[in-house]
Amino acid sequence: MSNRFKQTLRRLFAILALTCLITPALYAQPDTQKAIFAGGCFWCMEPPFDALDGVISTTSGYIGGTVVEPSYNQVSSGKTGHTEALQIVYNPDKISYEKLLAIFWKNIDPTDGGGQFCDRGSQYRSEVFYTSDQQRKLAEKSKQQLNDGDALPTPVQTAITAASPFYSAEDYHQNYYQKNPKRYKFYSWNCGRAQRLLRLWGKPYDSH
Repeated sequence: MSNRFKQTLRRLFAILALTCLITPALYAQPDTQKAIFAGGCFWCMEPPFDALDGVISTTSGYIGGTVVEPSYNQVSSGKTGHTEALQIVYNPDKISYEKLLAIFWKNIDPTDGGGQFCDRGSQYRSEVFYTSDQQRKLAEKSKQQLNDGDALPTPVQTAITAASPFYSAEDYHQNYYQKNPKRYKFYSWNCGRAQRLLRLWGKPYDSH
């Protein structure tokens, strides 16, 4: 084996070694966290969070009940204990949990303990489902700040609860506002959501 050939082999091995070091860094996924919020109809909870930089995905689903893998019909009956909710996967380096909480509060009526807007019953209750002790502390702090402030006419009724299993809703519920924009707008307006948020917070669907 000639010296030139040996040198060529060394260069190839060096290039391969460098490639092995660089490639994982190029394709590494950012660390992500999950937030779970219930705010009435999950169709209406997706748009404000989808618009946020740092939110990677949103999934409509069910949480807080006793039935495993519940269907929409089961949950909507109000007999399973679940509520419609939104699971948010986000990059904490780009958006904080505090910011997500702020958007959550501005997109619900936290003074309503019997459902949300035209959707009544525990299956449409508002609730924060925390996935860590840090999330619990931040959620309780933000709730207390709302109660201590003068923005709301009555105390916050939204519960803060440890997350139980989250079940994704059926495919036709995912991104409903994009798949069926006319039906979505008709439902949202007739349910009184935008009107109530406007009276309560000053503008509807605040994502800023």
